[in-house]
Amino acid sequence: MHFDVPDPRYTGSASSRALLAIAICLSLGFVSMLWIIHVMNWALDLDPWPLGLRPREWSGLVGVITAPLVHSDFGHLFANSVPLATVGAAMLFLYPQSTLRVLPAVYLGPGLLVWLFGRSSVHLGASGLVYGLVAYVFVGGLLRRDRRAIAAALLVVFMYGSLAWGLLPIQPGVSWETHLSAAAIGVLLAFALRRLDVPPRKRYEWEDALDEADVDEVAPASSASDLQSMRLDP
Repeated sequence: MHFDVPDPRYTGSASSRALLAIAICLSLGFVSMLWIIHVMNWALDLDPWPLGLRPREWSGLVGVITAPLVHSDFGHLFANSVPLATVGAAMLFLYPQSTLRVLPAVYLGPGLLVWLFGRSSVHLGASGLVYGLVAYVFVGGLLRRDRRAIAAALLVVFMYGSLAWGLLPIQPGVSWETHLSAAAIGVLLAFALRRLDVPPRKRYEWEDALDEADVDEVAPASSASDLQSMRLDP
């Protein structure tokens, strides 16, 4: 199977480097915000559970917005911070147009599905974002013949392949419903948006030579037909 090489003029451009810097800053900024929120809750001895998502309770519906921003403890937050920073930066850098659609979907979508169908418990944490972004980057890399996207997909598998266990109801105290719904949304969006954010591929000299040869072959034929039409005119 042939894999396209992105045009170096595109990947090495100033705009591409600026996009990478913005992607890193935004992903680290969001993770920093999560840490600030958790440290404030810890310092003020505030209970994060009222901000969690409680299925089929009207008061728990606010958790669709707030649940991804709060965590049960520092270990929970740290487990989500590293993949959010890395996969979030990869998502923003490789799929800038898709990100505008994917981020709202994987932020709000899992919460709505869990509120409708999840267990009667309190669900909180940013793991839904993690699973949604990981699923999109992985499946998006498989669907495209772009070497950068494929490399990102392989890196995701290498670093976070063990997250697949979180999709199954085998770990007590883990919201596998959030993980599963977020991953499903990420996969569906990867198929739906597979034609977005495709970088221009590198063109080789022999391709340009073939294009020039085709032009040279077409030009005399058109000239001959023009001459013939001129001879038929009275």
